[in-house]
Amino acid sequence: MAKINLERRAEIGREKRARTKAQLIAAAKALFSKRPWESVTVDEVVNEAGVAKGTFYVHFSDMNELAAAVADELIQSLDELIQPQRLSISDPLVRIAFGCHVFMEKTLKDRSWASLIARMGRSYRAVGRVTRSRLSQDLREALKQSPQIGLSLELGLEVALGIILQVAAAIGEGRLKDDDPRDAVRCILAAIGVGKRDAASISSQVASIQKSGFRSASSNAEAPRSATVRKPPASLKGAKAIRR
Repeated sequence: MAKINLERRAEIGREKRARTKAQLIAAAKALFSKRPWESVTVDEVVNEAGVAKGTFYVHFSDMNELAAAVADELIQSLDELIQPQRLSISDPLVRIAFGCHVFMEKTLKDRSWASLIARMGRSYRAVGRVTRSRLSQDLREALKQSPQIGLSLELGLEVALGIILQVAAAIGEGRLKDDDPRDAVRCILAAIGVGKRDAASISSQVASIQKSGFRSASSNAEAPRSATVRKPPASLKGAKAIRR
């Protein structure tokens, strides 16, 4: 009996520590969504979390370590949001549009998250690096298929990421109407050389992917992944056509 009680006591202790750590991370997210994370102090975090200052140092050595924990959660949330379906899409332009569309939908549903991701994406390298890496893979492949005069991979990345993060920041501040973020996806496609006709086709494919993904999520969760998009329109195959 004593052994069982000791084990339960240890389990309760672990659960309490996990809850307290989660409180601190949640408090940091709330503060980081309003101000640059570098300007936030330990005192402000513990006040927001409603815990003693000494409790902070049980879980984190300093604010840098707390910021890293927030970044890890953001990166995980981004991957959970986009990666499963993204990896099943064969066409790079559709992958770009899908990722941007799902991201925008998330920001509209959670404006605090929008502000947080916009700030951390700009100021915390780990968050920005993961986002850049995902987009870089797709944009590199798209430009390889249809090279654009005057558009390098580096410039394309800066333009696309600039639009994404600025729109997220504007959503967080309530400065955009609900339709504007969705239109931002078309702006990103236009910025990397996709014409209106092709952008409309890509948008239709993204809508189809989302619908099929929601239908299959519960009925076929264990099935192997496979490409779910239609073949890209012929106009995506050439540099001249993509500039329509």
